[in-house]
Amino acid sequence: MDYPRLLAAAERAARATTGQGRVADYIPALASADPESFGMAVATVDGRLYGVGDWERPFSVQSISKLFTLALALAHGGDGLWQGVGREPSGNPFNSLVQLETEHGIPRNPFINAGALVVTDRLLSLTGDAAGAVRDFLRQESGNPLLDTDAEVAASEAAHGHRNAALAHFIASHDNLHNPVEAVLEHYYAHCAIATSCRDLVLAGSFLARHGARADGSRLMSRSEAKRINSVLLTCGTYDAAGDFAYRVGLPGKSGVGGGILAIIPGRAAVCAWGPRLDRAGNSVAAVTALDTLTTLSGCSVF
Repeated sequence: MDYPRLLAAAERAARATTGQGRVADYIPALASADPESFGMAVATVDGRLYGVGDWERPFSVQSISKLFTLALALAHGGDGLWQGVGREPSGNPFNSLVQLETEHGIPRNPFINAGALVVTDRLLSLTGDAAGAVRDFLRQESGNPLLDTDAEVAASEAAHGHRNAALAHFIASHDNLHNPVEAVLEHYYAHCAIATSCRDLVLAGSFLARHGARADGSRLMSRSEAKRINSVLLTCGTYDAAGDFAYRVGLPGKSGVGGGILAIIPGRAAVCAWGPRLDRAGNSVAAVTALDTLTTLSGCSVF
């Protein structure tokens, strides 16, 4: 596959979306991102790495970190995690409180905020340091020892995280958190505020393209477990626009309001695109367009 040609075409399509969408501002520290930035990278399972645009510029990983908390929680603790969180699309905004009331504190899936709080809680119990576990995994797989939490972003999220605090307290009221709410929130904000790049994310996410194998050849999880994570990414990874993302892009993917989207081509590669302007669902307009272009031209979707 001619990835340089495909990336060049994807970048042209993404840059044609200039002016569409808006940068996330409900977390004030994210509002200063350059709205016209764009980067994209591909890491193949046989070790090739390609990038265009601002592919090595750090940005806030935000909800993409939820993929890694899920993978690590399952790797350390097994399928018992699913007793506290579901695997179904939510159909509601990622920070919605509505479903928790009717579903007795069991979040619909691990990629909405409520579900990610449950997963963070479980990873905290399993490792003693949920945010550190995510950070260390990203460092090891990407080969970037400087990758770390952006303290300013984490503090900004905490200062404006009233809805997340409400979600966590409601979940705790149903005995679905095992650690103090304050500790869970601290680790949640810390892993969401990790500063990373398209380069880092494709290298760190390639274990899913390699069916569960890490960069050093060791196995993080079984092939079957990797398949299951990819399936939840496809159905739940892009908020309540997962159906549209599957229709346009046709790959498992996880987005974040920092503007990044990490997508997996099983058996072939991991792909990450980044552009700060978001659509109404919270997904990057430029990144979705770039990934749509790549899969349309290459025919490499899962369908």
